[in-house]
Amino acid sequence: MLSEKARPIIEATLPVVGEHIAEIANRFYAHMFATHPEFQDGMFNRGNQAEGSQPKALAGSVAVFATTLLTQPEQFPDRLLTRIAHKHASLGIRPDQYPIVRDHLMWAIGDVLGDAVTPEIAAAWDEVYWLMAYALIHQERGLYSARGVTPERVWRQWRVAGKHQESDDVVGFVMRRVDDRPVKTSLPGQYISVNLLMPDGVRQPRQFSLTRADDGEHRYFAVKRVHGGGKPDGEVSNLLHDRVQVGDELTMSVPYGDVVLDDSGRPIVFASAGIGITPMAGMLSHLVAAGSHLQVTMLHADADEQSFPLRQQITADLAHMPKSNMYVWYERGKHTDLPVTAAFAGTMNLDEINLPENAVYYLCGPLPFLQTVRSTLIDRGVPARDIQYEMFGPDLWQADTEP
Repeated sequence: MLSEKARPIIEATLPVVGEHIAEIANRFYAHMFATHPEFQDGMFNRGNQAEGSQPKALAGSVAVFATTLLTQPEQFPDRLLTRIAHKHASLGIRPDQYPIVRDHLMWAIGDVLGDAVTPEIAAAWDEVYWLMAYALIHQERGLYSARGVTPERVWRQWRVAGKHQESDDVVGFVMRRVDDRPVKTSLPGQYISVNLLMPDGVRQPRQFSLTRADDGEHRYFAVKRVHGGGKPDGEVSNLLHDRVQVGDELTMSVPYGDVVLDDSGRPIVFASAGIGITPMAGMLSHLVAAGSHLQVTMLHADADEQSFPLRQQITADLAHMPKSNMYVWYERGKHTDLPVTAAFAGTMNLDEINLPENAVYYLCGPLPFLQTVRSTLIDRGVPARDIQYEMFGPDLWQADTEP
């Protein structure tokens, strides 16, 4: 918790720091990369940097953390910290990198706010930073230990054993290990990072959900081609689609991710949109591999059936679950050739179906989809603790601030 000396200073300065936190984050990254260009090699997603989502995520997480220190002094925002720690662990972040980040963040605060940052104010915000940093370092140390790795040994070479088209813009990869090191089983719902060497010689990391249960030799993930839509095209997704072929090797991390399947034995509802189906496919695959007889309800929204990635895998796995139901929503019309319980035209509307009692929910898709579905469930009386969601990219949503 904050010291008694720092608390009133943070309380008084949080509004002005919060007002300028986005600018502080932008200055921080620019200053740090100018001094430490190696941080751009294999650590930060430069696509997110270019479009501003990475600085936005940093700004939001610092603001949430500082606010929680004031409003709930006996606890940290655990959900927020856990998500960040898993992402950091999948990138091999080390404790000795935190002081470098601190120096550049404090520089940015001073650069933006100028003479308003007195030594007392600087000391109070330094305290906030180290409270957050040590909480993350502690969690990351535990994550590395649980996987039996050090930050340097998070990465490992895998060979592309299969590559297949799942839809017009989604390709599935089958990866096979190339050495004799044991493969620790992933948890259902987790992701791996792929660190890909780009044409300009800089490595770029991206996270991809695992789409099938591990078999000790292989790992499976799917990649959606990212089209710019007014922004730069996704350089990693396009390289994976166009250049990486069977027989090539990729550098992949051990699995991480905090949104994993609950083993409480309660009914399960998966709700996804577009490429958000990938962690759901991984969870469902684990249930089938375990011979589960749980009641499973799959809800998926997409443009049309041909755009629905992993649809054959999903329907084949659901056929092994006797208590399963599947509902689909297609924006271009409800026609389907899949063995679904019901198909609807338009976007996902939970009022069109009956949901099981006492279920746990897993959501994945674009932010507007997550907000709509989660709000509908909460309005129906589903407790927030029974709704987990996975968000691709650095966007940290307000649900992370809930105790």
